[in-house]
Amino acid sequence: MCAFFAHVHPWQRDRLGGTLKESPNKKGTNDKACKEGVRKRTKNEGSENMSDYQEIIYEVAEPVATITMNRPEALNALTVRMLAEIRHAVAAAEQDPSVVGIVLTGAGRGFCPGMDMNALNSMSSGEGRAKDDLSDLKAEPGDPDMGENFRIAYTYLMSVRKPIVAAINGACAGLGFAIATLADLRVVERQAKFSTAFSQRGLIAEHGVSWTLPRLIGSGNALDLLWSARKFNGEEAKEIGLAERLVETGQALETAQDYIRNLAASSAPVSLQVMKAQVYRHLNMPLAEAMTETNDWMAQSLTKDDFREGVRSFIEKRPPNFSRVSV
Repeated sequence: MCAFFAHVHPWQRDRLGGTLKESPNKKGTNDKACKEGVRKRTKNEGSENMSDYQEIIYEVAEPVATITMNRPEALNALTVRMLAEIRHAVAAAEQDPSVVGIVLTGAGRGFCPGMDMNALNSMSSGEGRAKDDLSDLKAEPGDPDMGENFRIAYTYLMSVRKPIVAAINGACAGLGFAIATLADLRVVERQAKFSTAFSQRGLIAEHGVSWTLPRLIGSGNALDLLWSARKFNGEEAKEIGLAERLVETGQALETAQDYIRNLAASSAPVSLQVMKAQVYRHLNMPLAEAMTETNDWMAQSLTKDDFREGVRSFIEKRPPNFSRVSV
């Protein structure tokens, strides 16, 4: 058990250099203000490493940060740069106290079909690896106290202290599929097309899919999708449990953003963070150990301002005014 979760609840932390602090209470903002007050950034603010984003768009409309993979001409196929930019933007959103949750989506008619085949070819031949200087995109999002399970490759998404919702608006395959399974929730458009694709490229189940997919849809469904690499649509994704929400064409992004707005209006951001940590940590724990940890955290949460505010707002029949969290 990591030292942080064993002894100190996130409400109690106030370390320098990247830990949680309760920020001053943020009064609730209405949806109209959220939608109009968009900060659209190709340059990261609030970060030591300022960097121009070339292949994503990063926008903040409190309380939502939206990261859009922005290579629509290639259905948002991933490159080394895009992966670095996503990681950097996730870190920026995690550090921004105005952000309660993060939405990841794709520009145009695709979510992400996996790695760009030209980039893969360059990587396999050893060419082009040093073409881009990505040093200014170095970032370490996620809670290090979650442990090594959540520090390998893209598993950092599961340790980010804020909800991450994938708004899947089209083609989703390969590494794009793997990243979608590492999001906390998936909002999927009916016409979206999925494929694991790995077996048809002579590959294995990459980047944690052999761990995430059976937990989402069961081992039989997971093996079917991995072995066959067959294409399936949003309706089947909902039927087998891969999608938490099924929406019509063009509705995934707004639905995902509205979901975060609703969370911000009614739920304590620290509670969201702790619950996310509980769910992913406890997947790797015996029940007794998970229950012991939960009981300890519950006892501590009963002493905090958010609990008192939750009770008062319920009794007074008004929206709660919970503290926001910064990292």
